[in-house]
Amino acid sequence: MRPATKLRATLLLALVVSFMASSAPAQDKLRRVGILSPVSQSDADTRAQFGVFTERLRELGYVEGRNIVYEWAYAEGRYDRLPVLAGELVKAGAEVIVTHGTPATTAAKRATATLPIVAASFGDPVASGFARSLAKPGGNITGFSTMGSMVYEKRLELMLEAVPGARRIGLMVNPDNTFYSRVLPGLQAAAQKQGRDLMAVNVKDAKTLQEGFSKLVTARVGGVLVGDDNYLSTQAGAIAGLAMKHKIPTLFAQRRGVDEGGLLSYANDSKFRYQSTAVYVDRILKGAKPAEMPIEQPTKFELAVNKKTATALGITLPQSILARAGKVID
Repeated sequence: MRPATKLRATLLLALVVSFMASSAPAQDKLRRVGILSPVSQSDADTRAQFGVFTERLRELGYVEGRNIVYEWAYAEGRYDRLPVLAGELVKAGAEVIVTHGTPATTAAKRATATLPIVAASFGDPVASGFARSLAKPGGNITGFSTMGSMVYEKRLELMLEAVPGARRIGLMVNPDNTFYSRVLPGLQAAAQKQGRDLMAVNVKDAKTLQEGFSKLVTARVGGVLVGDDNYLSTQAGAIAGLAMKHKIPTLFAQRRGVDEGGLLSYANDSKFRYQSTAVYVDRILKGAKPAEMPIEQPTKFELAVNKKTATALGITLPQSILARAGKVID
């Protein structure tokens, strides 16, 4: 082969190889997202919420196994396991950690001061030390607040509107959720302003659930507020059952409480929160900094009512409650 012909053949081969390389599909970078939850993977609400989260990420172009891997860490209701699980997510190489509730966010914060953390829910992020302000968090944590003490005062107001004759109101809290130490003083003051007593009981497992409810029965509470806590949420059916047995009206922080037999619930839109959490994760994976991403607060709350439970308890709910209810179970 003459030199000129050989040169043309070499150049042609180089062009073909170059074309093939440029036209081949690019290998997607595999992103790793950690999920830290205090409850069990088998919990139906938790599965539904994170199902919304992963579906939204899929819509944003993240396909599990192709360009994203989820590292799931469930504490199975044992909040003392959260610090170890958070540390394992850091060691596993998570680029961002998604947390579910104040205790999980606290554990993630202690595990890392550099990896981005997106809280799908937490109580009062500023008072809890997670952020400098809602508008400019300033650290490695951002996410979605459930509005804390203000919402609890609204729940107390709704309970007293539904059962105006109640002189003492019970409050179930999880002592392993430090957020409640900030809620209680304001809520107790709000109750006293209405001429009522507020009695808090600690519930963190099956044993303390039975003990706590027995204390409320003995104290003759006229109603029970169930704290906005992940473990308490998983026990909605058991709590509603005990309340029905002892003829005590309940108000839950999640809609599932009413679905399972509670009298009332006043809850924010969790579907919106988990969809928005996915958007925040997407932005962070594309380079956004949590320090500059505002912590959002819910703008929509739903009041749900179980009229069947009201009838069983001998309660006639006022029209002011029924008119505002977004969901009524007959």
